[in-house]
Amino acid sequence: MSHKKYIFVIGGVMSGVGKGIASASIGLILKSRGFRVTAVKIDPYINVDAGTMNPVEHGEVFVTDDGDETDQDIGNYERFLDANILRDNYMTTGRVYQSVISRERNLEYGGKCVEVVPHIPYEVIDRIKKAATKSRAEITMVEIGGTAGEYQNILFLEAARMMHLKNPEDVLFIFVTYLPVPSKIGEMKTKPTQMAVKSLNSAGIQPDFILCRAEQPIDNPRKEKIALFCNVQKDAIISAPDIDIVYQVPINFEKDKLSEKILKRFGLKPKQKNLNAWRRMVAIAGNGKDKVRVGIIGKYFASGEFILSDAYISVIESIKYACWKYKRKAQIEWLNSDLYEKDPAALKELKNFNCLVVPGGFGSRGVEGKIAAIGYARRNHLPYLGLCYGMQLMVVEFARSVCGLKDANTTEINPKTKNPVIHIMPEQAEKLAKKQYGNTMRLGAWPCVLKRGTLAQKLYGKNKINERHRHRYEFNNTYRSLLEKNGLVISGTSPDNKLVEIVELPPDSHPFFVGVQFHPEFKSRPLNPHPLFLGLVEAGISVKK
Repeated sequence: MSHKKYIFVIGGVMSGVGKGIASASIGLILKSRGFRVTAVKIDPYINVDAGTMNPVEHGEVFVTDDGDETDQDIGNYERFLDANILRDNYMTTGRVYQSVISRERNLEYGGKCVEVVPHIPYEVIDRIKKAATKSRAEITMVEIGGTAGEYQNILFLEAARMMHLKNPEDVLFIFVTYLPVPSKIGEMKTKPTQMAVKSLNSAGIQPDFILCRAEQPIDNPRKEKIALFCNVQKDAIISAPDIDIVYQVPINFEKDKLSEKILKRFGLKPKQKNLNAWRRMVAIAGNGKDKVRVGIIGKYFASGEFILSDAYISVIESIKYACWKYKRKAQIEWLNSDLYEKDPAALKELKNFNCLVVPGGFGSRGVEGKIAAIGYARRNHLPYLGLCYGMQLMVVEFARSVCGLKDANTTEINPKTKNPVIHIMPEQAEKLAKKQYGNTMRLGAWPCVLKRGTLAQKLYGKNKINERHRHRYEFNNTYRSLLEKNGLVISGTSPDNKLVEIVELPPDSHPFFVGVQFHPEFKSRPLNPHPLFLGLVEAGISVKK
């Protein structure tokens, strides 16, 4: 293959149409045909990264191995492609402008008048090509955030148009649209799609394929109408109906032979055809009869479940993968820690669960309720996994209930506590004092050494691991010997032994009580579930047989 190939995925009609899953799925089916594939996400925000965005509004902040705080779609790419996606594969309007302005200040434009067009599109193109080169990709998926016709993403569409103009044989456009079926009419409507494509045409882009999202599969008359009025071939209209499991999407695309059609447009021949493992996983996911009931106590409970699924998407998917490995279905339920604060008797509902998870988060809302739930899990041998904040609160609960430090706390919640078992990292205190909030936490993959003979070491099956972090607060080593003397096992530390990364209770006193300072959910994949989630689910199944 002489030239690298690029596929731009653009959305129309409305936001939330599924461009991220479509991009990841197309990447997967092309990878299954033997090609090296990577994916790039472009967010039309002035924010330099996703770290300062509210998860309630924007979804999960996903952290890469090299410490970038990105949009949740980078997580989708990693899970579908089973590959690490790094900083170069994510850009925002803010990041692009910041780079151009910095170069102008450094006289890198040789005294030229620097303009929005063409210099911003040129910067976008350079970044796309850099990502493809660094990933050694033969085919690069490029998802442009937003919707065709919006002002915010016009410069990214301009970059895509320029790339196609220069090398038309190496660039394809895939348009993801939505076809509504008004309940009072009962007929699938194509007019919004026709208008959206015309809007895209006004940016100088003609789609090669149109993916038709809808409540039901698109029928032949609708395909013919879209083909005629949107100027595409009928076989390039791909049906993408609503489904229960997003991992079914690549299989549905292949029913329409999408990978074959894309490769034909590029003048490429498939090297192989191998989606077998993925098909087996999807078959298990859709047919599990026995359920594993998992309770999650998250910060955003009161925001509505449709938002929770975005704010904690990596945690949710990691639980599902582990359940599927044991041929079970995950029954995930959201637990309100505010309720446990008001009514401690409500904790009794936890006896109905196989296991409990407290994920990462910030702030004081419902924190005492979380600590009460963690205490219940410890006393009643309910398998528990604490992630980041969930690990810190696990330490607070243990210090209070087992070590007798009744006022133990994290300084994030009570800066004046007499027993700060969790405190801010010194370098983080300096950054907060200077109001340096963006991209300043302890981020990215860090090494961790596991203590031999511990549950963590058994689950990982090795002595040294690398896991991704996103936090400002840490375990306070002043209390290390006291906590250990009372039975808390420190099973993972930084190589210099200064930072506590994993704590647990020994298996002879609890089936699974583990807290980790990092975010294992960021490294869990559908075909390769994370060992900590596998351990949690296995313990949950064993406890409630």
